[in-house]
Amino acid sequence: MPIAQGLPWTTDEPKCLIKPPVKKNTIPIDLKLHSDIRAVERARFAHQVAEKGRLIKQYKMERERQQKLEEEEEIKRLRKELIPKAQLMPYFDQPFVPRRSEKQPTVPREPKFCIPRHKTIKCCRMSCNDMSGPSQLQHLPSSVEKAEALYKNRILQ
Repeated sequence: MPIAQGLPWTTDEPKCLIKPPVKKNTIPIDLKLHSDIRAVERARFAHQVAEKGRLIKQYKMERERQQKLEEEEEIKRLRKELIPKAQLMPYFDQPFVPRRSEKQPTVPREPKFCIPRHKTIKCCRMSCNDMSGPSQLQHLPSSVEKAEALYKNRILQ
């Protein structure tokens, strides 16, 4: 077992340790949150909007009041102008006799019953141009005859 040995005695005087300087108390920084800044801006904007709305409302009321005054002035002026006045009595000494018109009467025109060439059906146009008699009608198919008959009936009606 080892024997404990003490520290040697020193003849030097102990040195006094210098205490470090005491720091000042920390002062908390005033925090500026973005939400607080935004709330102030929004309140300012809401105030401006309210002020603008109030001005517009006041302007409309003023304009309506001016318009009402102008209408009242117009009514007063019209009432002064519309004072009933006596009208002259018409002359009944000479009775009214209508004169005969100097224009020529219109001449009636005959209506055109012919079918314009661009409005006829192509097969009908060929058959009508080629037809010299009733024998030509026999070689046409029945559907063409029906179409031609319907078309002629429509025109005659």
